[in-house]
Amino acid sequence: MKLHSLSEMKDKYLGKLGSEDRDQYEYELRMELLGKMIKSTRQERKLTQEELGQLVGVQKAQISKLESSANSATVDTLLKIFTALKAEINFSVKLDDRFVKLP
Repeated sequence: MKLHSLSEMKDKYLGKLGSEDRDQYEYELRMELLGKMIKSTRQERKLTQEELGQLVGVQKAQISKLESSANSATVDTLLKIFTALKAEINFSVKLDDRFVKLP
């Protein structure tokens, strides 16, 4: 029995990197992980969704929606959420094999 890597399976069933289906899958996966990070950080701070919503200026329902998948969130909203949680977030941009550095 031949074993396949996760990368090989994604290529086979979702398409190669750069294909529309694969890009959509990778995007949704990242947004789901971001939502889980919001939820995990909120829980560590011992805040309810309603309390976090009040700190950010949004309804509890929007916090719930973001935690299940952050794909509808603006960068501004995400920054407000992590600021309210007193959490530091870091951004990095990778081109080919290297990370872009700010001057």
